[in-house]
Amino acid sequence: MPDDRPLRSAYDLAMERLRQKDKAEGVAASKPLSAAQKARISELRRDAKAKLAEMEILHLKDLATAGGDLEKTRDLEEKYRIDRARVESRMEDEIAKVHRGK
Repeated sequence: MPDDRPLRSAYDLAMERLRQKDKAEGVAASKPLSAAQKARISELRRDAKAKLAEMEILHLKDLATAGGDLEKTRDLEEKYRIDRARVESRMEDEIAKVHRGK
């Protein structure tokens, strides 16, 4: 007997398997985000993007004043990398709180 269901994409099949796995493990399906939650997430991303842009400008200025000193440049790059990661981590933490409804 031929199957009359339409073909589904690999994405749809993978999502169905994930939903089944979540159901088997007792993981609740996530609720759709409200308009307020979407707006808050958008605001958090916009603020983080602005902060990262500001940090990049200051970092480039610091690199220009390093005068080619490799040790100083290495230190500046490491500090910049850590600061970027901190801003991104804070943003992700705040977004997770919004998803949880806190």
